[in-house]
Amino acid sequence: MVEDVVIVGAGIGGLATALALKKVGIKALVLERSDGLRATGAALSLFPNAWLALDALGISHKLTSIYSLCNKGYVTNLNTGAIQPFSYSGATGDGGGPRTVHRKALLKALAEELPTDSIRFSCKITAIDTQEHEGSSSIPVVHLEDGSVIKAKVLLGCDGVHSVVANWLGLAETVHSGRSAVRGMAVFPQGHGLKLEVRQFVGTGIRAGFIPLTDTDIYWFFTCALPGENLPADPKVIQRELLEKYAKDMPELYLDVVKHSDLSTLSWAPLMFRLPWKVAFGNLSRQIITVAGDAMHPMTPDLGQGGCSTLEDAVVLGRHIGTSFIQNGGIFPKEMAKAIENYVEERKWRATWLITGSYLSGLVQHGGSLWGLKFFRDTIFYKFVVPKLVGFVDYDCGKLPSIDKME
Repeated sequence: MVEDVVIVGAGIGGLATALALKKVGIKALVLERSDGLRATGAALSLFPNAWLALDALGISHKLTSIYSLCNKGYVTNLNTGAIQPFSYSGATGDGGGPRTVHRKALLKALAEELPTDSIRFSCKITAIDTQEHEGSSSIPVVHLEDGSVIKAKVLLGCDGVHSVVANWLGLAETVHSGRSAVRGMAVFPQGHGLKLEVRQFVGTGIRAGFIPLTDTDIYWFFTCALPGENLPADPKVIQRELLEKYAKDMPELYLDVVKHSDLSTLSWAPLMFRLPWKVAFGNLSRQIITVAGDAMHPMTPDLGQGGCSTLEDAVVLGRHIGTSFIQNGGIFPKEMAKAIENYVEERKWRATWLITGSYLSGLVQHGGSLWGLKFFRDTIFYKFVVPKLVGFVDYDCGKLPSIDKME
């Protein structure tokens, strides 16, 4: 048996792509190496471009009824004590800011729209190759650790930063940004009493912050210039080192948030990205095989666009594959290869600029030891540049084709 579409990875990108394909009449098989839905990362901020993608997928209403829009915030300079307000609505009116959502809630909203047999867990891929099919074309073949083999007419890699599919395509390895990040979720059972505002704190070589999700939950982060090796994995150790060493001079409000962390949500990881020119000129596809999300364009979190751009990918990929499927009455190698080529052409330059913008934004916000960089951050960046960046993420990835209208 040959599957129509096999998606590697049941994270946000894999599930969103499977849902996009379902919307255009294609059932995809999603292979996930874990024994359940991956929920690495406590939360993520979704900007207007992500909500337009979720509109196209038909599930935005599930989340907007729970999570509220945030349009402003404050940045505290840890060296001077100066507090600077900033607004997300400068370029887009009242709707330019993010809604920050629990990652598990987004995954659940996507997964429950898929047929129950769409996702196979505990599928660890050992190899990918191709073989001749029906005498005229080759198809991808996925080999699993248990010895089983899965053949597909189309193979999509949505398997994250360390993507098996990206490696098979020959995409360049990710590189370390020189920074690492601690992330977590604080829980105040009786309520935290804070307004829905972003609070950020910047100093020499560090940036931290938090944003409420609900009346009880607050997502927080701490980034600093630390190597990616030998970072603690034990949540208790992460919390202790942060409170007693790296963040000990932070404001008491921030420290109180960290102290209220749900330890199961804590993680400390290096911030990795793919060099932008390796995306612009790399091998992002090969015939009927391609990648999406972090498998294609891992980026630092400084523009909040990792998850947002992944949702864009899913809709664009679903549109190109779906249009070919509907117009040709099925999945045919030559036509599908062209559809995937069109997807790559549409996405690669936007992904390249998002990677570049995210890295530069992080470089500026961390300040470093250069006087000019800190001056630019403290006097210009949050007041003038942030509103412009909002316009950059106010992007519409488009809709999915309608089966009825195409017939």
